Amino acid sequence: MRRRFETKSSGETVAAGREIAGWLKPPQLLILRGELGAGKTTLVKGIADALGAADPDEVTSPTFTLVHEYQGRRNGGDGDQGPVELYHLDLYRIENERQLDTLGIEEMASEDAILLIEWGEKFPSLVKRSTGEIAIEHSGEEARVITLTFKDKQP
Repeated sequence: MRRRFETKSSGETVAAGREIAGWLKPPQLLILRGELGAGKTTLVKGIADALGAADPDEVTSPTFTLVHEYQGRRNGGDGDQGPVELYHLDLYRIENERQLDTLGIEEMASEDAILLIEWGEKFPSLVKRSTGEIAIEHSGEEARVITLTFKDKQP
């Protein structure tokens, strides 16, 4: 399944994140792909907000901390309002599988978790385990094209 969004500002990118959150059902491990400055963290702001996990102003890039964890609620159309753990990871500074293993991604990937992993495409093991990806591309000065792709059919 694939969904495509076009945004023309950071506010619209946050709004796209809110809409994308409705498609994310735990457990999920998604690669968040895009060049530096593409708007990955801006998109996560909307996802975290829609899940009730954090206000957009509270979401920052995990570039130096590597992992940010937020607790929210599922917003499933099926009435499921159970807890969700939202993990936002940035692997830009991680250089090899050994360093990757020290992050504890296995432990994070529970039945109630959504993992959004920036720079995860650098690691074939993560790409193989992922349930899909969110790709963000510049299409102008402030414009972005955001593509949500799941490997398998999603509800």
